Amino acid sequence: MSNDKLSLFNTLTGSVEPVRTIEDGKLRFYSCGPTVYSYAHIGNFRSFLTADLIVRTARALGWEVDYVTNVTDVGHLTDDDLADASGEDRMAKALKSDEGRRFANVYDLARYYTEVLLDDWHSLNLIEPTVRPRATEHIRQQIEAVEHLVEQGIAYETEKGVYFDISRFPDYGKLSGNRDAENLEQAVRDVVQDEEKRNARDFALWKKDPGHLMQWYSPWGWGFPGWHIECSVMSMEYLGEQIDIHAGGEDLIFPHHECEIAQSESISRKTFANHWVHTRFLQVEGEKMSKSKGNFFTVRDLIATPDEGGRGVDPMALRLALISGQYRKPYNFTFETLKASMKHVERLRSAFETARGGLDAADGPDRVGDRLADLRSSMLAAMLDDLNTPSAIAAAIEGAKLIQGLGENLNASSARSALDFLQSASSLLGIPYHDQEAEDPSASASHDPLETRVEELLRQRATARESKDFERADQIREELDEMGIEVMDGPGGSSWRRKTEI
Repeated sequence: MSNDKLSLFNTLTGSVEPVRTIEDGKLRFYSCGPTVYSYAHIGNFRSFLTADLIVRTARALGWEVDYVTNVTDVGHLTDDDLADASGEDRMAKALKSDEGRRFANVYDLARYYTEVLLDDWHSLNLIEPTVRPRATEHIRQQIEAVEHLVEQGIAYETEKGVYFDISRFPDYGKLSGNRDAENLEQAVRDVVQDEEKRNARDFALWKKDPGHLMQWYSPWGWGFPGWHIECSVMSMEYLGEQIDIHAGGEDLIFPHHECEIAQSESISRKTFANHWVHTRFLQVEGEKMSKSKGNFFTVRDLIATPDEGGRGVDPMALRLALISGQYRKPYNFTFETLKASMKHVERLRSAFETARGGLDAADGPDRVGDRLADLRSSMLAAMLDDLNTPSAIAAAIEGAKLIQGLGENLNASSARSALDFLQSASSLLGIPYHDQEAEDPSASASHDPLETRVEELLRQRATARESKDFERADQIREELDEMGIEVMDGPGGSSWRRKTEI
């Protein structure tokens, strides 16, 4: 196991600190997942990618990782900027939308968007969590947790629900800094819908609502759980009463994570999470994402093929673009950044082809091993330093350029070092160094009429060039261009790719 330390910014203390695990060499990690009422957008996935990079970096250190990220499919209300959210359940509201009307019920809607989430998750090569719990599958545990808080006098019942008594947890506000009781009460006073609440800031653990689309019977009657209690319960169910890192988007600091701390620490009487990691918001072309501005993008908006209504972006280029800015700095996603990421991904793949081609060469002195070892160390050091992805990516690209620079002069020893380096970069950054589908027989050109046609035209073009019929060669290139195919000529022959509309 490496003696290196993973250091991350801790929202709780306001400083970059080494991650000190409860158990040596084992990371207990919980990251808040999405509410599955619609398609997850690229801002959501920026947060999910932060969690993915934490897991990858921890594993690079040799740590065992228990990684839990949830699916919220009930209880998340629309006005969630307040501790005791008001408004409508996001799931129920989605069912009444134009898109939602095609589902028979809210459970079908939740299943559909969960499946879409998993498709996008795999497209961007995110690591599968150890457990992906769903809120609706842990109602009994949530009811038991609320019962415990009521028995301890930390929660109380009204005609409309069960509430957490803020006065019983003096540390409320320690994560977000929202300790000013008077200002917080003023902020929520106009939206309080339960006159029996003892304090305007008290938040709901259970909402009594026999008319809700998703409801369960509890000691307090028919209803559904509050959003905050879900994550507390699922985290403790799979990771224990104390965890090493809790992560999510910066919008979750207050009230969601603040309420999680209050509930969890009131139940266990122990520190809930030692380290809190939050990803900053993402902008698109310098503006907040908004459907009205036309700059709101889901993953599938970008990676689906044009005939499917998307832009045909390489998923790995999208992944690289989303991690190219450090997680705790505001990040401006632009299509220029996406184009640059495409070139970087192509360079990594080209370096892999160069390295693989050198395995059959004669053996000899390793010309790149030492330099690539230094770059591998630089990559890991950057990730250990608060997930400094810009520096880590720069080291990966420098290594790819070094490998490409040797070209056909790469001997077998250097080729092995090159492949080891590319594997390390792939494992750490999650960017596969080759097109995985190319090795899948089911994805061969014979199964794709377009690929079959393109390959045939390239063969005709190669024949025309050999016979110096350059007019015919140019005609074929123009025909391929009209088909949306870009031709790239190189010393080893011609290759091609589908053009991306961005």
